[in-house]
Amino acid sequence: MAKIQMKTPLVEMDGDEMTRVIWKMIKDVLILPHVDLKSEYYDLGLPYRNETNDQVTIDSANATKKYGVAVKCATITPNAARMPEYNLKEMWKSPNGTIRAMLDGTVFRAPILVEGINPYIPGWTKPITIARHAYGDVYKNTEMQVDAGCKAELVVTHPDGTETRELIHDFKTPGIIQGLHNIDKSIASFARACMNYALDQKQDLWFATKDTISKKYDHRFKDIFAEIYEKEYKEKFEAAGIEYFYTLIDDAVARVIRSNGGYIWACKNYDGDVMSDMVATAYGSLSMMTSVLVSPDGVYEYEAAHGTVQRHYYKYLKGEPTSTNPVATIFAWSGAFRKRGELDNIPELMDYADKLEQATIQTIKDGIMSGDLAALCTIPGKQVVGTEAFLAAIGERLDKLMA
Repeated sequence: MAKIQMKTPLVEMDGDEMTRVIWKMIKDVLILPHVDLKSEYYDLGLPYRNETNDQVTIDSANATKKYGVAVKCATITPNAARMPEYNLKEMWKSPNGTIRAMLDGTVFRAPILVEGINPYIPGWTKPITIARHAYGDVYKNTEMQVDAGCKAELVVTHPDGTETRELIHDFKTPGIIQGLHNIDKSIASFARACMNYALDQKQDLWFATKDTISKKYDHRFKDIFAEIYEKEYKEKFEAAGIEYFYTLIDDAVARVIRSNGGYIWACKNYDGDVMSDMVATAYGSLSMMTSVLVSPDGVYEYEAAHGTVQRHYYKYLKGEPTSTNPVATIFAWSGAFRKRGELDNIPELMDYADKLEQATIQTIKDGIMSGDLAALCTIPGKQVVGTEAFLAAIGERLDKLMA
């Protein structure tokens, strides 16, 4: 069969460690036999980020703005231990954080459900989508260590040079201090992205912060959401038969645990980071979680919600077999192809994306899977296979669907 032709390139962001290895396997086994891949390639692996002083990350984000759709491999956010390992010039920031800030997007993460892979919480029969604000908070913080005898103040300098000051703490002993910020424009973009996504998915939208404690910072989020909902979305939500409501983050956690799923849970940046991992793990595996960054002007960046699988990579370097789960990375590619096909009016590309996901899920339902899924699986006669064998099995089923 002739390969599917693309009109506009995808922005392809390569990554690190085991996910970088899987990235190439997915292209070779599942994509290139069927699609004449057009991509603008950026190497976001840590060695090249270091070589370019992280300019490659900025370039990839600008390319995503230009072309509208990107697909990203997992990348390392270096800590102190990574400095000598990769001979780094400095401890480079999270590529995801940089891209999210440049696109001013909202991250939507949802589990991939497969019959026979049972969640740790049996009541969760429908997916829970985490909508994570992607700007500010701890990811754009300023931190200091403070000596005893110091006084810390929050100081705002107004355009006319006058200052407003609030005492943070009078340090009698050594301590630490952290400054967070956000901006109304980004919070408003977050609110609209969540509400648009809820209407698109026809699902209820929950939003949760801790405004009873954070009476200005968190309360600002609450107020902006409420104002935008009342002015722009209330009638649309009522017509669609869906609900928006606000609750405290601790109440939301209790509600989520007791629920059956099937809604969108909007969280501030750090809350969303934590809760998406909790939700993914409870559904079965971080490798079964989709993630898409959506900007206010309709730019999409698809990625897996997990990390670079460092432990498996070290085994791989020793020549030892690994059973790494590639599903979330496959779904990042399928999501990007579907969106590219939708924007460029290429139904064949959208159909390919659907069949790629169908082949992946069918392989698991047929009992062929990675080790992390086998621990949760009730499918009789299940077989744990290595990464390459898993992808080969998916490839066989995809070939039949595409024939």
